[in-house]
Amino acid sequence: MKQQETVDYFLKVVWQNVSNVYNQIASGFGITQSIGYMLINIDKEGTAVSQLAALLAVKATSLSRMLNNMEELGLIYREASECDKRSVKVYLTDFGREKRKLAKEVVINFNEYLGQNLSVQEKNNLIKTLEKLNKLTLAYTSTIENDEQKNK
Repeated sequence: MKQQETVDYFLKVVWQNVSNVYNQIASGFGITQSIGYMLINIDKEGTAVSQLAALLAVKATSLSRMLNNMEELGLIYREASECDKRSVKVYLTDFGREKRKLAKEVVINFNEYLGQNLSVQEKNNLIKTLEKLNKLTLAYTSTIENDEQKNK
């Protein structure tokens, strides 16, 4: 099987292109696609750092670096919970809310563009297929034995 015939190849290529487009647009606003995604997912009442880590599927060190960067840019601030000092919530600053609004507009515009170029049926089929692919991926276990496991 050629690489160009695999589902994961097309998923990677398409996501890379979407990400590149978002990054190109976001750079015009002085942020990255990742920061825009983070801004969109911070609630008005604040969002726990642990929630952000799960949502973004990133390691704590990467998330910490990103939050520090966002804090330096004046987009967010962090507060420890009064009840549990180990729990920290992230809040948007006024500047962060401005950038969040721009990020949401970019996502909405891009999805409207896709909606103009995909039929409702194509879009619904794509979403159903991706949902199914996600479930299958989560349920998949390799049947290939690792050489190290064979030698045990």
